[in-house]
Amino acid sequence: MKWNHDGKATNSVSAGVVPNCKVSLMTNYGEIVIAFYPEDAPNTVINFVKLARSGFYTGLTFHRIIKGFMMQGGCPRGDGTGDAGYKLKAEFNSRKHTLGTLSMARSQSPDSAGSQFFICFADAPHLDGNYTAFGYVAKGIEVVKDIETKVKTGPGDKPLEPVKIEKVTIIE
Repeated sequence: MKWNHDGKATNSVSAGVVPNCKVSLMTNYGEIVIAFYPEDAPNTVINFVKLARSGFYTGLTFHRIIKGFMMQGGCPRGDGTGDAGYKLKAEFNSRKHTLGTLSMARSQSPDSAGSQFFICFADAPHLDGNYTAFGYVAKGIEVVKDIETKVKTGPGDKPLEPVKIEKVTIIE
């Protein structure tokens, strides 16, 4: 499967076996290793890992950074308006949104997530049960905190200097 950075897939992502792996996101600030909660959000984990394997996230940025809240990435347009060309059914669960939680970004519609995700900088209980939490930062929380504290943002919480996902590696 190949992805264009205009959000169009050359073929679709289909459900499959939930992978037992971690994903390394090498950013220009350092490495963030993600582990997953497949028992709570199996289809979301499958989707994220398939996008990661396909190269979809490589070269994208964290386009929205809100100190004290979260950093959001996974938009092929880099402005929060792009997606993978499809929507996922929400898998809301009992996982808490705390420092390092990985969750799917979405619009007002619960079933509108696709490729965009966010990593929490702090507890965000207002998101609990309303967003699909599907993983956590297993390594590199100091990188996440560096991004929160060092990155300056402008209008729309957009970083003034890009926070880029330079390389994505699947850790089997």
